[in-house]
Amino acid sequence: MIRDRDMRVVARALLLCAALYALPSWAQAPAQEHAKEQVQRQQTQPLNNAPVWRDVRSSETPAYQTSQVRGIETTVLVQSQGETWRQLRPLISLAGGLILVFALMGLFGYYRWRGAIGLHDKPAGRFIQRFSDIDRVTHWTMAISFVTLGITGLIITFGKYVLLPVIGYTLFSWIAIIAKNLHNFVAPIFLLSVPVFILLFLRDNLPRLYDIQWVLKFGGMLSKGGPHIPTGRFNAGEKALFWGLVCVLSVALCISGAVLLFPNYEQGRAIMQYANITHVVCALLAIAMSCFHIYLGTIGMKGAYEAMRTGYVDEAWAKEHHQIWYEEVKAGRSSQRAVEQVPAEARAQIEQTLRSA
Repeated sequence: MIRDRDMRVVARALLLCAALYALPSWAQAPAQEHAKEQVQRQQTQPLNNAPVWRDVRSSETPAYQTSQVRGIETTVLVQSQGETWRQLRPLISLAGGLILVFALMGLFGYYRWRGAIGLHDKPAGRFIQRFSDIDRVTHWTMAISFVTLGITGLIITFGKYVLLPVIGYTLFSWIAIIAKNLHNFVAPIFLLSVPVFILLFLRDNLPRLYDIQWVLKFGGMLSKGGPHIPTGRFNAGEKALFWGLVCVLSVALCISGAVLLFPNYEQGRAIMQYANITHVVCALLAIAMSCFHIYLGTIGMKGAYEAMRTGYVDEAWAKEHHQIWYEEVKAGRSSQRAVEQVPAEARAQIEQTLRSA
Protein backbone atom coordinates (compact mmCIF):
# COMPACT_ATOMS: atom_id res chain seq x y z
CA MET A 1 0.00 0.00 0.00
CA ILE A 2 1.30 3.39 -1.04
CA ARG A 3 1.81 5.69 1.90
CA ASP A 4 1.09 9.44 1.92
CA ARG A 5 4.76 10.20 2.32
CA ASP A 6 5.60 8.31 -0.88
CA MET A 7 2.83 10.12 -2.74
CA ARG A 8 4.24 13.50 -1.75
CA VAL A 9 7.72 12.52 -3.00
CA VAL A 10 6.30 11.36 -6.34
CA ALA A 11 4.28 14.59 -6.71
CA ARG A 12 7.30 16.75 -6.06
CA ALA A 13 9.35 14.80 -8.60
CA LEU A 14 6.65 15.27 -11.24
CA LEU A 15 6.49 19.02 -10.54
CA LEU A 16 10.28 19.30 -10.85
CA CYS A 17 10.27 17.48 -14.16
CA ALA A 18 7.51 19.71 -15.49
CA ALA A 19 9.44 22.85 -14.42
CA LEU A 20 12.64 21.64 -16.07
CA TYR A 21 10.72 20.85 -19.25
CA ALA A 22 9.09 24.27 -19.38
CA LEU A 23 12.26 26.27 -18.44
CA PRO A 24 13.76 26.50 -21.98
CA SER A 25 10.52 27.87 -23.38
CA TRP A 26 10.33 30.47 -20.59
CA ALA A 27 13.93 31.54 -21.19
CA GLN A 28 13.39 31.70 -24.93
CA ALA A 29 10.19 33.74 -24.65
CA PRO A 30 11.90 37.20 -24.42
CA ALA A 31 14.29 36.28 -27.22
CA GLN A 32 11.42 35.05 -29.40
CA GLU A 33 9.46 38.24 -28.72
CA HIS A 34 12.53 40.30 -29.60
CA ALA A 35 12.97 38.31 -32.85
CA LYS A 36 9.31 38.84 -33.78
CA GLU A 37 9.69 42.57 -33.19
CA GLN A 38 12.77 42.63 -35.41
CA VAL A 39 10.94 40.76 -38.22
CA GLN A 40 7.97 43.10 -37.98
CA ARG A 41 10.25 46.16 -37.95
CA GLN A 42 12.12 44.95 -41.04
CA GLN A 43 8.77 44.78 -42.84
CA THR A 44 7.47 48.18 -41.75
CA GLN A 45 10.84 50.00 -41.31
CA PRO A 46 13.52 48.28 -43.42
CA LEU A 47 17.16 48.54 -42.22
CA ASN A 48 16.11 50.15 -38.92
CA ASN A 49 18.43 48.53 -36.36
CA ALA A 50 18.21 51.36 -33.86
CA PRO A 51 17.01 49.12 -30.97
CA VAL A 52 19.95 46.77 -31.49
CA TRP A 53 22.50 49.56 -31.49
CA ARG A 54 20.74 51.18 -28.54
CA ASP A 55 21.26 47.98 -26.61
CA VAL A 56 24.90 47.79 -27.75
CA ARG A 57 25.59 51.34 -26.58
CA SER A 58 23.75 50.88 -23.31
CA SER A 59 25.72 50.02 -20.17
CA GLU A 60 22.65 48.27 -18.74
CA THR A 61 22.46 45.41 -21.24
CA PRO A 62 24.44 42.44 -19.85
CA ALA A 63 23.94 40.45 -23.05
CA TYR A 64 26.29 42.82 -24.88
CA GLN A 65 28.89 43.08 -22.09
CA THR A 66 30.59 39.70 -22.28
CA SER A 67 34.33 39.68 -22.96
CA GLN A 68 37.22 37.33 -22.27
CA VAL A 69 39.60 40.32 -22.09
CA ARG A 70 39.90 41.86 -18.65
CA GLY A 71 40.58 45.59 -18.25
CA ILE A 72 38.97 49.00 -18.25
CA GLU A 73 36.17 49.41 -20.82
CA THR A 74 36.84 46.01 -22.40
CA THR A 75 33.10 45.28 -22.32
CA VAL A 76 32.17 48.57 -24.04
CA LEU A 77 31.57 47.77 -27.71
CA VAL A 78 30.56 51.27 -28.85
CA GLN A 79 31.31 54.53 -27.00
CA SER A 80 28.89 57.21 -28.14
CA GLN A 81 31.12 60.08 -26.92
CA GLY A 82 33.71 59.08 -29.50
CA GLU A 83 31.52 60.41 -32.30
CA THR A 84 31.09 63.70 -30.44
CA TRP A 85 34.86 63.98 -30.03
CA ARG A 86 35.42 63.17 -33.71
CA GLN A 87 33.05 65.95 -34.80
CA LEU A 88 34.27 68.50 -32.24
CA ARG A 89 38.00 68.24 -32.89
CA PRO A 90 38.03 69.69 -36.45
CA LEU A 91 35.95 72.67 -35.30
CA ILE A 92 38.40 73.41 -32.50
CA SER A 93 41.33 73.07 -34.88
CA LEU A 94 39.68 75.48 -37.32
CA ALA A 95 39.04 78.07 -34.59
CA GLY A 96 42.61 77.72 -33.31
CA GLY A 97 43.99 78.06 -36.83
CA LEU A 98 42.07 81.30 -37.33
CA ILE A 99 43.41 82.64 -34.01
CA LEU A 100 46.98 81.89 -35.16
CA VAL A 101 46.41 83.60 -38.50
CA PHE A 102 44.95 86.73 -36.87
CA ALA A 103 47.80 86.82 -34.32
CA LEU A 104 50.45 86.68 -37.05
CA MET A 105 48.64 89.26 -39.16
CA GLY A 106 48.38 91.56 -36.14
CA LEU A 107 52.11 91.26 -35.41
CA PHE A 108 52.99 91.89 -39.04
CA GLY A 109 50.80 95.01 -39.09
CA TYR A 110 52.24 96.23 -35.79
CA TYR A 111 55.80 95.80 -37.05
CA ARG A 112 54.99 97.65 -40.27
CA TRP A 113 53.55 100.53 -38.23
CA ARG A 114 55.96 100.67 -35.28
CA GLY A 115 59.11 98.93 -36.43
CA ALA A 116 61.68 97.67 -33.96
CA ILE A 117 61.68 99.35 -30.54
CA GLY A 118 65.10 100.83 -29.89
CA LEU A 119 66.83 103.14 -27.39
CA HIS A 120 66.28 106.88 -27.05
CA ASP A 121 69.69 107.39 -25.40
CA LYS A 122 73.11 106.21 -26.51
CA PRO A 123 74.48 102.94 -25.07
CA ALA A 124 76.31 103.52 -21.80
CA GLY A 125 79.03 100.95 -22.40
CA ARG A 126 78.45 99.59 -18.88
CA PHE A 127 76.62 96.30 -18.37
CA ILE A 128 74.30 94.49 -15.97
CA GLN A 129 73.95 90.73 -15.75
CA ARG A 130 70.24 90.22 -16.42
CA PHE A 131 70.16 86.41 -16.62
CA SER A 132 72.41 83.82 -14.98
CA ASP A 133 73.68 80.73 -16.76
CA ILE A 134 71.00 78.53 -15.17
CA ASP A 135 68.33 81.07 -16.19
CA ARG A 136 69.44 80.95 -19.81
CA VAL A 137 69.90 77.18 -19.98
CA THR A 138 66.43 76.61 -18.55
CA HIS A 139 64.85 79.21 -20.82
CA TRP A 140 66.44 77.87 -24.00
CA THR A 141 65.67 74.27 -23.06
CA MET A 142 62.02 75.10 -22.57
CA ALA A 143 61.91 77.43 -25.59
CA ILE A 144 63.52 75.02 -28.07
CA SER A 145 61.42 72.08 -26.88
CA PHE A 146 58.27 74.26 -27.03
CA VAL A 147 59.00 75.37 -30.60
CA THR A 148 59.71 71.76 -31.63
CA LEU A 149 56.47 70.58 -30.05
CA GLY A 150 54.58 73.49 -31.57
CA ILE A 151 55.78 72.85 -35.13
CA THR A 152 55.25 69.07 -34.94
CA GLY A 153 51.86 69.59 -33.28
CA LEU A 154 50.77 71.92 -36.08
CA ILE A 155 51.84 69.30 -38.63
CA ILE A 156 49.82 66.63 -36.80
CA THR A 157 46.78 68.92 -36.48
CA PHE A 158 46.72 70.70 -39.84
CA GLY A 159 48.99 68.57 -42.03
CA LYS A 160 46.28 66.59 -43.79
CA TYR A 161 44.45 69.81 -44.66
CA VAL A 162 47.44 71.98 -45.62
CA LEU A 163 50.43 69.79 -46.53
CA LEU A 164 48.81 66.64 -47.93
CA PRO A 165 47.12 68.31 -50.95
CA VAL A 166 50.40 70.04 -51.83
CA ILE A 167 53.12 67.41 -51.31
CA GLY A 168 51.15 64.18 -51.74
CA TYR A 169 50.69 61.05 -49.62
CA THR A 170 54.21 59.60 -49.72
CA LEU A 171 56.13 62.67 -48.58
CA PHE A 172 53.44 63.66 -46.10
CA SER A 173 53.49 60.20 -44.52
CA TRP A 174 57.23 60.55 -43.83
CA ILE A 175 56.81 64.06 -42.44
CA ALA A 176 53.88 62.96 -40.26
CA ILE A 177 55.81 59.98 -38.86
CA ILE A 178 58.84 62.15 -38.05
CA ALA A 179 56.61 64.82 -36.49
CA LYS A 180 54.79 62.28 -34.32
CA ASN A 181 57.98 60.69 -33.00
CA LEU A 182 59.66 64.05 -32.39
CA HIS A 183 56.55 65.22 -30.54
CA ASN A 184 56.51 62.13 -28.31
CA PHE A 185 60.22 62.12 -27.46
CA VAL A 186 60.74 65.87 -26.99
CA ALA A 187 57.66 66.17 -24.75
CA PRO A 188 59.41 64.85 -21.58
CA ILE A 189 62.12 67.52 -21.95
CA PHE A 190 59.49 70.25 -22.01
CA LEU A 191 57.65 68.61 -19.12
CA LEU A 192 60.79 68.68 -16.94
CA SER A 193 61.86 72.21 -17.90
CA VAL A 194 58.53 73.90 -17.10
CA PRO A 195 58.58 73.47 -13.28
CA VAL A 196 62.25 74.51 -13.13
CA PHE A 197 61.46 77.64 -15.16
CA ILE A 198 58.53 78.51 -12.87
CA LEU A 199 60.68 78.18 -9.74
CA LEU A 200 63.46 80.34 -11.20
CA PHE A 201 61.27 83.23 -12.37
CA LEU A 202 58.30 83.10 -9.98
CA ARG A 203 59.55 85.77 -7.56
CA ASP A 204 60.22 88.45 -10.19
CA ASN A 205 56.85 87.81 -11.87
CA LEU A 206 54.69 88.47 -8.83
CA PRO A 207 52.27 91.40 -9.44
CA ARG A 208 53.28 94.84 -8.13
CA LEU A 209 51.35 98.08 -7.79
CA TYR A 210 53.43 99.78 -10.49
CA ASP A 211 52.18 97.14 -12.96
CA ILE A 212 48.80 98.91 -13.00
CA GLN A 213 50.33 101.95 -14.71
CA TRP A 214 51.89 99.72 -17.37
CA VAL A 215 48.55 98.01 -18.03
CA LEU A 216 46.65 101.32 -18.29
CA LYS A 217 49.10 102.68 -20.86
CA PHE A 218 50.09 99.32 -22.36
CA GLY A 219 53.71 100.12 -21.65
CA GLY A 220 53.70 102.98 -24.14
CA MET A 221 53.85 100.43 -26.96
CA LEU A 222 50.91 101.98 -28.81
CA SER A 223 52.61 105.34 -29.27
CA LYS A 224 55.55 105.87 -31.60
CA GLY A 225 58.61 107.13 -29.80
CA GLY A 226 56.71 107.50 -26.51
CA PRO A 227 58.43 106.98 -23.16
CA HIS A 228 58.44 103.54 -21.58
CA ILE A 229 56.60 102.98 -18.30
CA PRO A 230 58.94 102.24 -15.36
CA THR A 231 58.80 98.54 -14.44
CA GLY A 232 60.65 95.94 -12.44
CA ARG A 233 62.75 93.14 -13.87
CA PHE A 234 59.71 92.09 -15.91
CA ASN A 235 56.88 94.34 -17.03
CA ALA A 236 53.18 93.54 -16.71
CA GLY A 237 53.01 92.13 -20.24
CA GLU A 238 55.85 89.71 -19.53
CA LYS A 239 54.20 88.76 -16.24
CA ALA A 240 50.92 88.06 -18.06
CA LEU A 241 52.79 85.76 -20.42
CA PHE A 242 54.50 84.06 -17.48
CA TRP A 243 51.25 83.34 -15.66
CA GLY A 244 49.07 82.66 -18.69
CA LEU A 245 51.48 80.95 -21.07
CA VAL A 246 53.76 79.13 -18.62
CA CYS A 247 51.87 78.57 -15.37
CA VAL A 248 48.43 77.85 -16.88
CA LEU A 249 48.68 76.73 -20.50
CA SER A 250 52.08 75.00 -20.33
CA VAL A 251 51.17 73.16 -17.12
CA ALA A 252 47.86 72.08 -18.69
CA LEU A 253 49.80 70.91 -21.76
CA CYS A 254 52.15 68.87 -19.57
CA ILE A 255 49.31 67.18 -17.67
CA SER A 256 47.11 66.45 -20.71
CA GLY A 257 50.17 65.44 -22.73
CA ALA A 258 51.24 62.95 -20.05
CA VAL A 259 47.75 61.39 -20.14
CA LEU A 260 48.01 61.02 -23.93
CA LEU A 261 51.66 59.92 -23.90
CA PHE A 262 51.09 57.06 -21.43
CA PRO A 263 47.69 55.54 -22.33
CA ASN A 264 48.15 52.31 -20.35
CA TYR A 265 47.60 53.67 -16.86
CA GLU A 266 43.93 52.68 -16.57
CA GLN A 267 42.51 55.87 -18.08
CA GLY A 268 39.43 55.20 -20.17
CA ARG A 269 38.55 56.51 -23.59
CA ALA A 270 36.52 59.40 -22.16
CA ILE A 271 39.53 60.67 -20.21
CA MET A 272 41.72 60.35 -23.30
CA GLN A 273 39.17 62.34 -25.34
CA TYR A 274 38.96 65.10 -22.72
CA ALA A 275 42.77 65.18 -22.53
CA ASN A 276 43.04 65.42 -26.32
CA ILE A 277 40.60 68.34 -26.56
CA THR A 278 42.30 70.11 -23.65
CA HIS A 279 45.71 69.55 -25.24
CA VAL A 280 44.65 70.92 -28.63
CA VAL A 281 42.93 74.01 -27.18
CA CYS A 282 45.79 74.87 -24.81
CA ALA A 283 48.41 74.22 -27.49
CA LEU A 284 46.82 76.53 -30.05
CA LEU A 285 46.34 79.30 -27.48
CA ALA A 286 49.91 78.83 -26.21
CA ILE A 287 51.36 79.03 -29.73
CA ALA A 288 49.38 82.22 -30.40
CA MET A 289 50.61 83.82 -27.15
CA SER A 290 54.18 82.70 -27.76
CA CYS A 291 54.16 84.52 -31.11
CA PHE A 292 54.02 87.83 -29.22
CA HIS A 293 56.86 86.79 -26.92
CA ILE A 294 59.03 85.58 -29.81
CA TYR A 295 58.34 88.75 -31.76
CA LEU A 296 59.34 91.11 -28.93
CA GLY A 297 62.25 88.89 -27.99
CA THR A 298 63.77 88.99 -31.48
CA ILE A 299 62.99 91.65 -34.08
CA GLY A 300 60.44 93.62 -32.05
CA MET A 301 62.79 95.08 -29.43
CA LYS A 302 66.47 95.85 -29.88
CA GLY A 303 68.64 94.19 -27.25
CA ALA A 304 66.02 91.74 -25.93
CA TYR A 305 67.43 88.72 -27.77
CA GLU A 306 71.00 89.62 -26.78
CA ALA A 307 69.90 89.74 -23.13
CA MET A 308 68.88 86.09 -23.18
CA ARG A 309 71.62 85.12 -25.64
CA THR A 310 74.52 86.54 -23.61
CA GLY A 311 72.95 87.15 -20.19
CA TYR A 312 73.95 90.86 -20.18
CA VAL A 313 72.27 94.17 -21.04
CA ASP A 314 73.62 97.69 -21.42
CA GLU A 315 72.78 99.99 -18.49
CA ALA A 316 71.04 102.42 -20.84
CA TRP A 317 68.80 99.59 -22.06
CA ALA A 318 68.01 98.52 -18.50
CA LYS A 319 67.23 102.06 -17.40
CA GLU A 320 64.93 102.79 -20.34
CA HIS A 321 63.00 99.51 -20.44
CA HIS A 322 63.10 98.42 -16.78
CA GLN A 323 63.85 101.53 -14.72
CA ILE A 324 62.68 100.23 -11.34
CA TRP A 325 64.77 97.08 -11.72
CA TYR A 326 67.75 99.17 -12.86
CA GLU A 327 67.52 101.31 -9.73
CA GLU A 328 67.25 98.21 -7.52
CA VAL A 329 70.39 96.77 -9.14
CA LYS A 330 72.33 100.01 -8.66
CA ALA A 331 71.19 100.19 -5.03
CA GLY A 332 72.17 96.55 -4.39
CA ARG A 333 68.58 95.42 -3.67
CA SER A 334 68.44 92.92 -6.54
CA SER A 335 69.99 89.51 -7.00
CA GLN A 336 71.26 90.73 -10.37
CA ARG A 337 74.31 92.98 -10.39
CA ALA A 338 76.30 95.42 -12.46
CA VAL A 339 79.47 93.89 -13.89
CA GLU A 340 82.74 95.40 -14.97
CA GLN A 341 84.03 92.55 -17.12
CA VAL A 342 81.84 91.23 -19.94
CA PRO A 343 82.97 88.57 -22.43
CA ALA A 344 84.27 90.29 -25.54
CA GLU A 345 81.90 88.42 -27.83
CA ALA A 346 78.89 89.38 -25.72
CA ARG A 347 80.00 93.00 -25.53
CA ALA A 348 80.48 93.25 -29.29
CA GLN A 349 77.10 91.65 -29.99
CA ILE A 350 75.22 93.97 -27.60
CA GLU A 351 76.96 97.12 -28.80
CA GLN A 352 76.42 96.28 -32.46
CA THR A 353 72.71 95.70 -31.89
CA LEU A 354 72.16 98.87 -29.87
CA ARG A 355 74.13 101.03 -32.30
CA SER A 356 71.74 100.03 -35.06
CA ALA A 357 68.71 100.95 -32.95
